[in-house]
Amino acid sequence: MHLRAAPERLHCPNLIAAAGAWPVDPFERKSMTGEFEHRNLSLVLLQTREAVMGLFRPLLNRYDITEQQWRVIRAVNDSESGEMEIGQVARECCILSPSLSGMLERMEAAGLVMRRRVAADQRRVMVSLTPSSRALCKKLGPLVEARYRYLEDKVGRDTLAEIYRLLDVVREALPPEVLADAPSLPAKPRRRGKADE
Repeated sequence: MHLRAAPERLHCPNLIAAAGAWPVDPFERKSMTGEFEHRNLSLVLLQTREAVMGLFRPLLNRYDITEQQWRVIRAVNDSESGEMEIGQVARECCILSPSLSGMLERMEAAGLVMRRRVAADQRRVMVSLTPSSRALCKKLGPLVEARYRYLEDKVGRDTLAEIYRLLDVVREALPPEVLADAPSLPAKPRRRGKADE
């Protein structure tokens, strides 16, 4: 396999370590035994996420905020109305509803969020930020943006914009409702029992 060096401006050790060597053809066969043609995209995305979070995790730790808490705080802070329905928070933040419910209880007890039931439909619960969380966003804003500028410097502003665009393309192409058109699953393998031994 012929490899080429990454562009000079991309010499960010964490990002390069996550991405691995750059093949000339991203679809070049990766499996040594030939079963797989495509690279493991979900793993590459996970590795890249870890590399990027390496920029932000120390900052969150400094302020005693977990990654999942920050996802919620950032999502609600960025919402147009300043509050979000719990189901929307779960979808936006990729947190399962049962886990989110417990987490929101703890965040509410810590003074990070407020919850209220919608008067017209008591089944709906809205989540908003407390003044303490909004103050935290104002404090963290410049620090977070400084790290994004560092990332821009490492990969290039245009490259980062293209990454955002391409990730949006992939995500929008695979909403849950279209996955019914995905290749069908094979029959579930039968578990080996004592009779098979």
